Amino acid sequence: MSSSLRPLRIAAAVELVSLLVLLINLATVHWRAVASLIGPTHGCAYLLVIILIARRPETTTGTRATAVLPGIGGLLALRRLASPHTARAAQKQAGRGGPNGGDQPGHDHERPQPSRAS
Repeated sequence: MSSSLRPLRIAAAVELVSLLVLLINLATVHWRAVASLIGPTHGCAYLLVIILIARRPETTTGTRATAVLPGIGGLLALRRLASPHTARAAQKQAGRGGPNGGDQPGHDHERPQPSRAS
């Protein structure tokens, strides 16, 4: 993975850890100080993951949708970005005009050439 993914990796890890801390706090002692400190941290990390994923040009719609899942969405989106299959699909979609690589979306065959009348 490239170093450009480093902020995304950090934000995804903070998102997951902060959610776990919030859930453990809720299930055990339920200290308000922990909730008031970690809650906004989790919210910021969650939004940062979504923004970082949305701004990457090679992300697919599926990867963007995955990033919206709370807690694990960032890590799943990172995994999708690292997948060679997802990378090829994103290159096809971005570089050749459509999801099937044709001139028009949804068409993966060549356009018929007009016949010349002599």
